[in-house]
Amino acid sequence: MDIMTVRIETVSNCNIILGMAHFIKTAEDLYEALVNSAPDIKFGVGFCESSGPCLVRSEGNDEQLKVQAAKAAFELSCGHSFVIYIKNAFPINVLGRIKEVTEVCTIHAATANPLQVIICETKQGRGILGVIDGSRSRGIEKENDAKARKEFLRKIGYKL
Repeated sequence: MDIMTVRIETVSNCNIILGMAHFIKTAEDLYEALVNSAPDIKFGVGFCESSGPCLVRSEGNDEQLKVQAAKAAFELSCGHSFVIYIKNAFPINVLGRIKEVTEVCTIHAATANPLQVIICETKQGRGILGVIDGSRSRGIEKENDAKARKEFLRKIGYKL
């Protein structure tokens, strides 16, 4: 078996959600979950089939993000994995709905950070071993860091 790292390309002002599901209708069901989660959301979904024609299926309401998600999913080529790019919303706005999609098994990452996916490839196919989300920790939060975090959350509307 071979172990490799695949970098998921970030897109300006976008978040990426990476997960696993188990059925051909996943792309359509994720579309419905996303479009019903946030009124102004723009997104693209790429979903890797793992049987039959083994195609990357794509859906979305933004053509650029749809193409980007399909490209990222194809670079992974891990059966039943999905990649979602979202704009005008945060993962916190949609993860509950995504987790409620009956065929969704796992969420590996929900981030705007640089994302690397650790892949294992065998003769049968590829699978996701884990993710590297962003950078290594540089220290422990101090009082002024906590103050800045709380101010940021208020600035983006998540705290009073």
